Amino acid sequence: MKKLSTLALSLTLLAAGSVNAAEVLEETKDQITGKSIGGMNGMMIGAIGGPIGMLVGAGIGALFGGKAQEASGLSDRAYKARSADGMERVVRSNEAFEVGDKVATRGNRAFSDVAQADDSLYDSALSYRE
Repeated sequence: MKKLSTLALSLTLLAAGSVNAAEVLEETKDQITGKSIGGMNGMMIGAIGGPIGMLVGAGIGALFGGKAQEASGLSDRAYKARSADGMERVVRSNEAFEVGDKVATRGNRAFSDVAQADDSLYDSALSYRE
C-alpha cells in the first residue's frame, strides 16, 4: 500500500504544470490543425488497403493537410520563445505578442500574465468558494 501511495504522489507531482517566464523571439506559423485533420482523413481513406494502408494514408494525409492549411492562408499563430534557463520552444496562444514581449508559459501555451496562466486552466471547474 505504501508503494501505491508513493506512486500516486509521484504521478501527481509530475502532472502538475508549472508557470515559467519566457521572452518571445519570433512569430511562426502553426499547421497542427491541418495536419491532424489531413492525417485522420488519410487514415480513413487508406483503411481500404488494410492496416498498412491506414498508416501510409495517415502519413500522407498529415503531410498534405499541413501544406493545404499553409497554402490556404489559414495557419494558426505560434511563437518561438526562450525561457529563463535558455531553452527555446514553440508555444501557442490566442493573444497577439510582439518580439521581445515577456510572457508566462504553461505547457505549450503562452499568456500575457501569470494570473491568467493559472486561472485559464480552471475556467470550467467548479469551486467550493463560489
